[in-house]
Amino acid sequence: MKKTLTLAGSDSSGGAGIQADLKTFQEHNVYGMTAITSIVAMKPETWAHDVTAIDVTIVEKQLDTILSVGIDAMKTGMLGSVDIIKLGAKKIKEHGIDLVVIDPVMVCKGENEVLQPENTDAMRELLLPLATVTTPNLFEASQLAQMDPIQTLDEMKEAAQKIVDLGAKSVVIKGGKAFMNKEAIDLFYDGHEFVVLEKEKLQTSYNHGAGCTFAAAITSNLANGDSVKEAVTKAKDFVHAAITHGFKLNDFVGPVMHGAYNQK
Repeated sequence: MKKTLTLAGSDSSGGAGIQADLKTFQEHNVYGMTAITSIVAMKPETWAHDVTAIDVTIVEKQLDTILSVGIDAMKTGMLGSVDIIKLGAKKIKEHGIDLVVIDPVMVCKGENEVLQPENTDAMRELLLPLATVTTPNLFEASQLAQMDPIQTLDEMKEAAQKIVDLGAKSVVIKGGKAFMNKEAIDLFYDGHEFVVLEKEKLQTSYNHGAGCTFAAAITSNLANGDSVKEAVTKAKDFVHAAITHGFKLNDFVGPVMHGAYNQK
């Protein structure tokens, strides 16, 4: 069985973060291991997020445990500090990890401010050059590419080119349902070819964890031997099914259903 690593935060509600990653890994028949960078709790009355970063020495001990076993692919998610970003980059280089998915998490869903602006600079400089593929949403792509808010497909292409120029081997920008199209549009770019990925737009708010799930599905597919383009395309199908069958958790959030694709 292939082995995968997620270097990411813990979502106490179970829909995103390492919880989403592990569920997704399981659905793809890969063995998932976790190095927890942050713990995210929510206030029951408002669902406001409370993010606590894990000390970098503890994160390193987790990584050393996992990397002593060996992995076939890894992903990053919420990284709680610049020091953790530096640590992740260091370990990727030291261990020669070839298949790396960078999900450049900058905000928690339901929040609208960058958690730690200095992290964006560190991700841009240290992690993007190590990425097999990075999976920003429109906001994250504009931040990485240092552009104004992205509003058109042409601007998505411009951002994708800038991100690849920063060193990422490929990028998939998640446009989702932001544009006034009938389809949810993502854009894949590998430095040579732009590929527009379209799926029927789903009118639902039960999509908590979709971004984490998408990146974890790509990671799993890469570990299982798919090309980057194949890994991304299959991951989009997986997430579309998961969002289609998302459900209400409480009055504030509804997660995707990670088992939906394999239950079709």
